[in-house]
Amino acid sequence: MQQVPNRLDDVFSALADPTRRAIVERLLAQGELAAGDVAAPFAISLPAISRHLKVLENAGLIERRAEAQRRLIRAKPEALTLAQNWIESQRVHWNRALDRLEAVLAAETPKERKT
Repeated sequence: MQQVPNRLDDVFSALADPTRRAIVERLLAQGELAAGDVAAPFAISLPAISRHLKVLENAGLIERRAEAQRRLIRAKPEALTLAQNWIESQRVHWNRALDRLEAVLAAETPKERKT
């Protein structure tokens, strides 16, 4: 039985690499870029950039399109919403848990008397 891929895992896995994060940040800041422009600031080979782009594309973080001879790439900021929602749910969960812990500790801690 084949397991359905978890989109959140794909997003976090893709973003775990600093080069891929930098690519996404560059695309978010500069908009759509040609593949060569995406690769320009990195001191790695074009095939390595291509592999990074494939991972990002498979995770749904970027999309590519052809325009004449150029291959254009753009970030899909809406794809980051999945990660953002998960992080927010964790923040809410842990804030509530820590608030409950604080209340328990406050109830169990004897109050100091003023003399």
